[in-house]
Amino acid sequence: MTFSDIRLVATDMDGTLLNSEHEVHESFYPVFRKLKDQGIVFVAASGRQYFNLLKTLDKVKDEVVFAAENGSYVVFQDQEIHIQAIDTEIVRDLIRVSADIPDTYPIICGKKKAYVEDDAPEFIDHLKLYFEKYEIVDDLLKVEDDQFLKFTLCDLAGSENNSYPHYKRFEETLKVKVSGPIWLDISHKKANKGTAMEVIQKKFNVTFDQTMAFGDYLNDLEMLEKAHYSYAMANAHPDVKKIARFIAKSNDENGVVEILSEITG
Repeated sequence: MTFSDIRLVATDMDGTLLNSEHEVHESFYPVFRKLKDQGIVFVAASGRQYFNLLKTLDKVKDEVVFAAENGSYVVFQDQEIHIQAIDTEIVRDLIRVSADIPDTYPIICGKKKAYVEDDAPEFIDHLKLYFEKYEIVDDLLKVEDDQFLKFTLCDLAGSENNSYPHYKRFEETLKVKVSGPIWLDISHKKANKGTAMEVIQKKFNVTFDQTMAFGDYLNDLEMLEKAHYSYAMANAHPDVKKIARFIAKSNDENGVVEILSEITG
């Protein structure tokens, strides 16, 4: 296998680049610098909020392309490259459905900030991992004056079996993704990490064969399909391993950095 033609590397964050403590290993930064010296574009593609990604990769934030909110919002050097918002009334319909699902906490992911109704400590602890800017409001149905990039449920009972069945019927008109054991993300039908990858590839004049991508969960599937060098983490969901061409070591074994070190030599 030769990596000499690679011009773009995209990686998911949680369960992929980040370890189980949601940390970036220090060995990533010298490898990142070598990637940049070789002219390789680096993309952080995540369900996380843009402001949270800026904080997580603060040391290199001016050199990273951010595909936040599962690709709904793509930013490079403070310039918006792509935005795919959901209609406000559709978001309100999704909020109403959540009222009947036990053990779940709805989140409106706005461009300015995230909005939640509940301040339960067990929920807020999870929220703070992925959202840097958020506001606790009295009624999500009354939130206005923002662009809604994504609707998310924090499902402490398990998203795949508890909340996803309630939203499966929306799959014909929206992108419904189980993005983690306790997370369900719903976006515009055209919004996903794969669409974001197409936008980024076009902007930087990069081809499918020149692209490498890493992922671990179902919201990474479309992104991996846009890269010839598609890697599922050893800890990935079985459906991700089925479509990836290669397997990297787990996120706790620093699998992404190990592969990137092969590129940089």
